[in-house]
Amino acid sequence: MSSDLPYAADAQVSLSYDELEVLRSQYQKELAQSHVTVQTKFNYAWGLVKSPVRDHQVEGVRLLQDIYRTEPTRRRECLYYIALGYYKMGNYEDAKSFNDFLLEKEPGNLQAQSLSALIEQGVTKEGYVGMALAGGAVALGTLLLAGFIRRATRK
Repeated sequence: MSSDLPYAADAQVSLSYDELEVLRSQYQKELAQSHVTVQTKFNYAWGLVKSPVRDHQVEGVRLLQDIYRTEPTRRRECLYYIALGYYKMGNYEDAKSFNDFLLEKEPGNLQAQSLSALIEQGVTKEGYVGMALAGGAVALGTLLLAGFIRRATRK
């Protein structure tokens, strides 16, 4: 990670299996008692979003969206981690949307600013990959067409 983006460290750092298991266990325990505290739900969602496992990230974003809808005092944190979750899943459009909404409310938020830069890098990289795939498809199509033309002229 480059030193000019110190605030988006959450994008690169995951919890260990044991650390995530502690959060999951606490969440499951409270869920079984039919009373999950907002803090426990947030902590578990945060750990899931930081995970390198896509299914965990999806579940983390879902939990954060639940908190966002029901707990107005936690919306700032939720916006950032929802955006981070979408970024980690490669869903740059939604990541940008949630992060931009946070930046509208808090233009000086350094975490959101650095995440914005990471999102833009992801969009750029995705664009290059798309162009490379399109270029490869065009080249393959040209080779196939040339082969068909050469066969047709030999007959």
